[in-house]
Parts: sequence; structure tokens; C-alpha cells
Amino acid sequence: MPSRKALIRRPSPRLAEGLVTHVERSSVDADLALLQWEMYAEALRENGWETVETEAIDELPDGVFVEDTVVMFRNVALITRPGAKSRRAETATVEQTLARLGCSVNWIWEPGTLDGGDVLKIGDTLYVGRGGRTNAAGVQQLRAVFEPLGARVVPVPVSRVLHLKSAVTALPDDTVIGYTPLVDVPSVFPRHLPVPEETGAQVVLLGGGRLLMSASAPKTAELLADLGYQPVPVDISEFEKLEGCVTCLSVRLRDLAN
Repeated sequence: MPSRKALIRRPSPRLAEGLVTHVERSSVDADLALLQWEMYAEALRENGWETVETEAIDELPDGVFVEDTVVMFRNVALITRPGAKSRRAETATVEQTLARLGCSVNWIWEPGTLDGGDVLKIGDTLYVGRGGRTNAAGVQQLRAVFEPLGARVVPVPVSRVLHLKSAVTALPDDTVIGYTPLVDVPSVFPRHLPVPEETGAQVVLLGGGRLLMSASAPKTAELLADLGYQPVPVDISEFEKLEGCVTCLSVRLRDLAN
């Protein structure tokens, strides 16, 4: 049976100092963010996922966005080298946690940069966003690690959002959903479904047709329900102020030995 573990990290009390690139900075309530994070983690657990909390690092404001620190393919963990220098210290504790869980660990090395939020996995295909945080050397190194394991790596231009998965994610039937004004090249995906809200473009597949998604996208939730899926809305408004989304806050570990 596939494992159902989700890697998470508690938000820093300095969350409000986190980076923003494509949005105007607005006030972030760190106490409310912590409550929202706890509810997010509880939603994972209520839907059958065991949460694994990696070490919190209070001095790193963006550390809660744990997805950016690693890319998983089967049981292999590729520890990233984030494009923002201020985020590179986030990876060490994630590497230690994944090694304890039995993952095979690889690394992105200088001059490569890669953020996990730029990698959308659909089956054995890895779409990799090439934009502000992930460079060509990072894509080449990812390809060198994962193609021998059977992965197909497809670079995708990203210019309108922070990460590829800020613009698109995929449904259980492999249809890619996205908010059209933020998707550079929709035609790169074999099946693409536009959604009506920016924050509706991101879903986390919980299993059994359940989709973890932002409570700020009710029209998209209605659309997905009409398609037969069960939206599981969570309020992550404080993280959205920092360009975060539901995918950013966890890494799903499906192929570990149980």
C-alpha cells in the first residue's frame, strides 16, 4: 500500500517578513496564520494523512512553505537549492527528516536553483517551471536525478506568478487546472481546464476524489463538485498574502516503505 505521510513545518513568528514578488505586501497576522496552519494540518489528518512535522526554524520567515525545499519522485528526495538566497537554510532540517523516513537523498548543487513549487508531477511526467526561482541548471540536475528512474521532464515557462504551481495543478484524472491569466502556455498540457478564481488553481489530492483547496475559491469549488469531486476547503488567507497556497504548506510522501 502507498504511504500517506505529509511533511509540514510550523510557521515562524516572523512569517510577516516573508518574501513577496508578484503581489503588494499587506499586513499578515502571525497568530491567525498559526491557527490556519493548525486547521490545514488537521484537514490532512482527517482525510487519512499522517503529518510529519519537520523542525521549525523561527528565524526563517518562509520556512512554513516546506514544498519548496524538496521534490519527491517515488522514494527519492531531491533536496532543492531555492532561488531566493534567504531560503536556502530551510533545506537542512528537511533533508534530515526525510533521511530518517528512509528516503534516498539527492541534492541540487550550485549554480543550479530549484524551488519545489515549480514542479508539477502528473504520473511519471514532471513539468518544471522555468522562471524567477528555478534556472536551467536546476532543471538539468533534476533531469539527471529523475530521468534514470523513469521520469519525463518537461520545462514550462513561468513569468506571471511565483511558481508553476501558483498557476496550475492537476486533478486525479490528470486534467491540469489553472487560472488562465496567469498561465503562460496552457497548450503545453494535454488537458487543461480553466478555473474562475486565481486561488482555485491549486488543489492537493487527498484520495477518494477529495481535493484540499482554498476557501477563497467558492466558484471553483462548485465547478469541481459538478465534476464529481469533493472539495475540502481550508482558510489560508494569511499565507495567500505571501503568495502561498495549499500545495506550498506540505509535501505528500506516497511511496515510502510502510
